[in-house]
Amino acid sequence: MLLLYFAKPMGFLYSLLFPWNLVLQAIAIVHFIRRRPDNYWLWIILIGGAIGALAYLFIEAAPDLTLLGGTVRGFSRRKRIRELQFVIMDNPSPGNFEELGDLFFDEKQYVRARECFDKAISSRTDHADPFYRRALCAMEAENYDSAFADLQRVLTFDRRYDYQRAIGLLAHCCAKLGRPEAADKLFAEARATSTLSETQCNYAAFLASQGKSAEARQIAQQVLNKKATLPHYLKRRERPWFRRAQSLLKQLPAS
Repeated sequence: MLLLYFAKPMGFLYSLLFPWNLVLQAIAIVHFIRRRPDNYWLWIILIGGAIGALAYLFIEAAPDLTLLGGTVRGFSRRKRIRELQFVIMDNPSPGNFEELGDLFFDEKQYVRARECFDKAISSRTDHADPFYRRALCAMEAENYDSAFADLQRVLTFDRRYDYQRAIGLLAHCCAKLGRPEAADKLFAEARATSTLSETQCNYAAFLASQGKSAEARQIAQQVLNKKATLPHYLKRRERPWFRRAQSLLKQLPAS
């Protein structure tokens, strides 16, 4: 009887939303594919129809509206890039090249960003920022030799630079360059005071490459365990590392 009581209004709601339910489901599925939240949401979208899609869009997609600010900043960055390109013609100072490199980096134009940092860095450069950003550009191109050299220079300024991310990345470079002893030592130093998911995932991958599957599983699981305690907005930011940890666990042999 209870099902019959709700069946009529639910049927009316479904007919009211049709064919909008298909549109809502399509929008929700596209967002799901792009953002890759928890897999159960896909079943809610498919089985729940318009109501499931609306629930997904309200809970998962609506918070992404805050990212529109990044789009606005993107327009501002591109305007500033054009301005700096003209300014540099008259004043090719290291400071202008560094600012332009930062802007290109934020636009994910890593090759152009690296070219700017090359011109911003000189024998008189007395801060870590351009070396660090150039190292990040090199890592995007998987040029670990170049990144290694720049990250070493960064650590001469501050071994805890960027909340120990720099030393974690240097450890990752060592692992990629076939220097396991150096990588192990640097990872130990980074993890002594850092819980960055990026560092943990890189360390787990390093352990796996050294045949230490049980330890690698433990570290990857530590990343996934964060889901239980992180606030929702941080979970969204950490999703790429959750996916990487999950992927690594699937590749490792069961203990």
